[in-house]
Amino acid sequence: MIEYWNEFVEGYKGYANYLWYEITHPGWHNYFYWLLGVSLFFFALEIFKPWRKKQSRFRRDFWLDFFYMFFNFFLFSLIIYNAASNVVVKAFSDFLGLFGVQNLLALEVQSWPIWAHLALGFVLRDFVQWWVHRLLHRVPVLWEYHKVHHSVKEMGFAAHLRYHWMENVVYRTIEYIPLAMIGIGLNDFFIIHIFTLAVGHFNHSNFNFNLGPLKYVFNNPAMHIWHHAKDLPETRPYGVNFGLTLSIWDYLFRTNYIPRSGRDITLGFPGDEEFPQDFIGQNLHGFRKKP
Repeated sequence: MIEYWNEFVEGYKGYANYLWYEITHPGWHNYFYWLLGVSLFFFALEIFKPWRKKQSRFRRDFWLDFFYMFFNFFLFSLIIYNAASNVVVKAFSDFLGLFGVQNLLALEVQSWPIWAHLALGFVLRDFVQWWVHRLLHRVPVLWEYHKVHHSVKEMGFAAHLRYHWMENVVYRTIEYIPLAMIGIGLNDFFIIHIFTLAVGHFNHSNFNFNLGPLKYVFNNPAMHIWHHAKDLPETRPYGVNFGLTLSIWDYLFRTNYIPRSGRDITLGFPGDEEFPQDFIGQNLHGFRKKP
């Protein structure tokens, strides 16, 4: 047990040092400043070319969502996820070792051209996340956590990262094995993550433009707004438009739904009037027994 405890403690120390380095050393391989830069870019688009012109620049819950961005991108990892995940990965590796399995690598993609293994890693991760997203809507326990993201009443770029911390646990746990099996490295993951961050900000932003035929490949505000619609069609009680970065999965599996312009539709979910409005209440939601 002592080795797992040491792994836990070292995970905290390592990530704390990493976070401090990110803040104090701006650079091209710096998550912290990429998050700031991408956020400022889409905030500027919302100011100068808003899709919903009557929506305030600092919309409802703007600062709550702004805090969520940094909590889910950095602070959550410092508080629990990084250290705990190191322990879980070590325990999982030790378990595989009992059967003589040294690693999960099934496909050595690092020998491929960089564009090829980036493309494979991106598509595989997005496909896994699409199915996880469907699970969040379909499984009642997971839906209670996912309600945090759907409690957004006015859409903007920062709403992208408003989600319950348990979603980090669910997504990362399920996507770990397929990504490990193709040997996606940290540099690959960095590039993929920044790209998906930008598309995710775009999907949630108060900014829109016609993608043309690319709308059948990439998610976009005109499509994603319907995912957040409070009133869903009776034939789709568990949701529509589940794509995170790619929209192609929704068209392939027939979960796409864009009946008209959704620019001014009501957002949320039935009963959201009783949902917690503060950060602590939202992040405790899902653990409390229903009255």
